[in-house]
Amino acid sequence: MTDKNTTVNLEQLASLCKRRGFIFQSSELYGGINGFWDYGPLGVELKRNIKDAWWRDVVQRRDDVVGLDASIIMHPRVWAASGHLDGFSDPMVDCKTCKGRFRADQLDNTPCPQKPSKKVGVCGGELTEPRQFNLMFQTSIGPVQDDSSVAYLRPETAQGIFAQFDNVLSVSRQKVPFGIAQIGKAFRNEINPRNYTFRSREFEQMELEYFIAPGSDQSWHEYWVKERLAWYTRIGLAAEHLDQYIYAKEELAHYASACVDIMYQFPFGSQELEGIAARGNYDLSRHSEYSGKNLEYFDQEKIERYIPHVVEPSAGVDRIALALLCEAYRVEWIPKEGAEGEIRDAVPGEKVPAGCEERTVLRFAPLIAPVKAAIFPLLKNRPELVNTAQELYRDLQRRWPVFYDQTGAIGRRYRRQDEAGTPFGITVDFQSLEDQTVTWRDRDTMQQIRVPMAEVPARLSDALA
Repeated sequence: MTDKNTTVNLEQLASLCKRRGFIFQSSELYGGINGFWDYGPLGVELKRNIKDAWWRDVVQRRDDVVGLDASIIMHPRVWAASGHLDGFSDPMVDCKTCKGRFRADQLDNTPCPQKPSKKVGVCGGELTEPRQFNLMFQTSIGPVQDDSSVAYLRPETAQGIFAQFDNVLSVSRQKVPFGIAQIGKAFRNEINPRNYTFRSREFEQMELEYFIAPGSDQSWHEYWVKERLAWYTRIGLAAEHLDQYIYAKEELAHYASACVDIMYQFPFGSQELEGIAARGNYDLSRHSEYSGKNLEYFDQEKIERYIPHVVEPSAGVDRIALALLCEAYRVEWIPKEGAEGEIRDAVPGEKVPAGCEERTVLRFAPLIAPVKAAIFPLLKNRPELVNTAQELYRDLQRRWPVFYDQTGAIGRRYRRQDEAGTPFGITVDFQSLEDQTVTWRDRDTMQQIRVPMAEVPARLSDALA
């Protein structure tokens, strides 16, 4: 795996994300709240595109996967059966000096709040003995708060799938092997949220539980690892920035036969985007035991009953969004208007070369880009240009998220859309009035060509396929 993306400046990226409306600190008006983030106009479109791409490939384009949207709060017995009540915890220490709270197993990688150049544990602060800290958020159901009203915000979306397995099976007319997919919010009371949006207390998951016959675990696990790796390259992550972490036997959960994490090279190191685990029949067996309901599947072809095994690909939407932002982010030296030259990556600390200027751009794959195209009239004070551009904009808006901008010099409008990651700029100029063509500008190459206005929808559709 290359370390190219370690050159991305996370502070500069965060600044761009706020400036262009991708990500805001939650409750920033009141000083913010650690571990929670709000997605602005462009950020919400980016996340929606990620989820739509996942749903199309995992659910809509397959005959063997159906969807579910389970509630965030479920019966507490669900979490007893899954093991979260007893086992979903991290070792925690408190610092008596700075009053901070830290993961005991991550002290070597955690900067001291008072002495950022040093790590917690070697900064001179007095630490308490480690103790376990349950990561679930506790809440109450109903008007009276007592032991009978205790409930929890779900720490993962998977358990809703297992709890509804029998219902989904009975109405979907599926046969093993088949999957149930879900996208939704999850909550974990992380001791130390960090690395921008990577580790947060509120996040979204895309999870698939693929139910299989016992004995087919290895082949299906290998299948889904391959499928999921290919998906990441389709949405715009470079293969050289992806890697696999294959769990050793001693690292696996006691019920798992295999687990692979798909890793991405973030600026802060190689970190997990998605885990793909062969979990055996642990989950359905536990829910069968705790609920008293028989969750066996009758295989008509084999004439036998069994509790299905499961392969679970589980991905984080927010982590994927951050990876795509890191992958797309570029600071470049480009030729000034009228000058010749190539587009080059800017070299930090060096002056912009003569005949060049600097631009910041997000090179999203068109499929993932929040805005697919921007439409511009060359001049805002010429009604014939404005009317034609707005007519084209309204036509495209029926099918895609597009943007209309008539303010400022055309070059400045291009730069704004480059920062937003918009792949195509479409300009209506005076030639458009004569021959019904427009200027089509490519974000990455900055090349401009003439395109018949009537062909713009088809050309955009092809680019987004």
